[in-house]
Amino acid sequence: MKKFIVLIMTMMVTFMAQAQTSAQNGEVKLTEVKGLQQKAYVYRSMGMGDLTVETGHLNGFTPFYLVYPDKKVNEVQAMDLIKELGIDQQLNQFGISFGVVNPVGDTYNNEVDFKAFQTMVDSLRTFANLKIIGIGNGATFVNQTIANNAGEVAGIVSINGKPGKAVANAAPVPAFVVGKNAANIAKSYIATNKAKLTAKEKQMQIYTNADEPLLRVVVSNTTTQTLGEIFQDAWETLLKKNYRFNNFRHTWYEGQKHGQYGVYELEPFLNLDELKVKRNIVVNEDRFGQSKTLWYEYIPEGVMSAEKGSVPLVLLLHGNNNDPRTQADTSGWIQLAAKEKIFVAELEWQGKPGYAAMGHDGIETTVMTLVQKYPQIDPSRIYTEGLSAGAMTSSALGIKKSHLFAAIGAMSGGLFPGGGVFGGDAIYNEAVQKRGFVETAYVGVFGTDDAVIRYPKANDWKGNSVINAWQVYETMNGMDVVEDYDFGKNEAFGQTVQNPTTIKTNKGDGITMEIGYLNKGNVPLMKLVAVMHYGHWNFQPAAEQMWEHFKHFSRDIKTKKLIYHP
Repeated sequence: MKKFIVLIMTMMVTFMAQAQTSAQNGEVKLTEVKGLQQKAYVYRSMGMGDLTVETGHLNGFTPFYLVYPDKKVNEVQAMDLIKELGIDQQLNQFGISFGVVNPVGDTYNNEVDFKAFQTMVDSLRTFANLKIIGIGNGATFVNQTIANNAGEVAGIVSINGKPGKAVANAAPVPAFVVGKNAANIAKSYIATNKAKLTAKEKQMQIYTNADEPLLRVVVSNTTTQTLGEIFQDAWETLLKKNYRFNNFRHTWYEGQKHGQYGVYELEPFLNLDELKVKRNIVVNEDRFGQSKTLWYEYIPEGVMSAEKGSVPLVLLLHGNNNDPRTQADTSGWIQLAAKEKIFVAELEWQGKPGYAAMGHDGIETTVMTLVQKYPQIDPSRIYTEGLSAGAMTSSALGIKKSHLFAAIGAMSGGLFPGGGVFGGDAIYNEAVQKRGFVETAYVGVFGTDDAVIRYPKANDWKGNSVINAWQVYETMNGMDVVEDYDFGKNEAFGQTVQNPTTIKTNKGDGITMEIGYLNKGNVPLMKLVAVMHYGHWNFQPAAEQMWEHFKHFSRDIKTKKLIYHP
């Protein structure tokens, strides 16, 4: 029951410990990784990152570049190649990791070097944004071998190599191809990605998959650019677009080996400039100067000029001990906010060294601060969603601060029965007292293969935190409380739901969303979403599912009554 306290961004494995080197006085050094067949020199960022860097992102989801050079290099030559490409210039901006991987022998051997690649990937254990860059003979190896086994690769850059052949059932992968034979080399990538020509920019042709815009192939015809210019073009047109991780039938930070759980899902990497979203880092000191709180504001273009009281506010609450940019970077809410013109704030609600925990009252105070600071915010349309422990806190807020929030969303987090920090008994007692008088709309999103916050299943649902959250909201909302569940009749929810719907996704093998509603009369107060065969983490398409429910509810700012807008 306490697996939710896993410190997912500080998992220490041998490869990471070997590869990390401190960057002091602006100097970054590569370290040779021991225990591999080939010589590989790597710098790998670790930890939570610098929370004062406005352009920073969640560590672990930023790019991890592995370069396969034209010929063998030593440690000094490897670092020179990184600098020539300009990869190191992203270190302060994104907290990236990078390395150079030599062939096992004097030259590349597809079979031998592919086995070495597999071994290295297995030793990495967890990663979410692996980018492969091949140069010359290294590009030939990448085109002919890694390209057809790229289920965990977020992007490939092929520079002056020779072509490979498309293989049936190979995983598609975003690719940037450049050099004198680029058009011919790109054919296999285009075929695997099922991409069609969609745009031309400068000397580049861009091919895109109609169903998944992140699956693109960029072909550059230039033969005169420097490596640095090539890398910059690859970054702008391809590499910055996405990351890739695997949450299929397990949870990504538990680790996996090459090919163990199939093709990794593609997700958009957060690009605030492209989205036209401004981010503010706010450090708020209390009036006594005793403590500071931290939050991040995400303000889409047009919000600041909106009419008074016209913009909804959504709070994001990260999981236990996570970086306070976790939800912004991986939940999909910022991309949605840009489209829907939503004001979003991600709170460091739990506290970090130098910053105080907020608690339920502190979160309410922060909301009031935002409403006073930004008159554009509509105080009747305030919502909160969270991941894991943040989902538990959001679920508690919907009961304890029901006067404030019109709807709440929970991703991979329920309410534990009993006491404790995330216990539901005290919250349940408040729900009982408010029953018949207070309503709060609810969206619960859970992966059915979540072993951290266990999803209820046949013969294993009693005392389950997911069901406990459902029952607590049924109680306060004055609905019939389901006491007996039968997952043999309904695999997703174990009970009868209204308007059941299945949504297919393009996020990995066999991942679909089962959706159902629990109504009070004609009002669908509760929305349940089961992400089939998914583990414990954010599922980006679920953000839209939450918003589709949230937007139908507001709270009268005078009477505090919940209002449903069909």
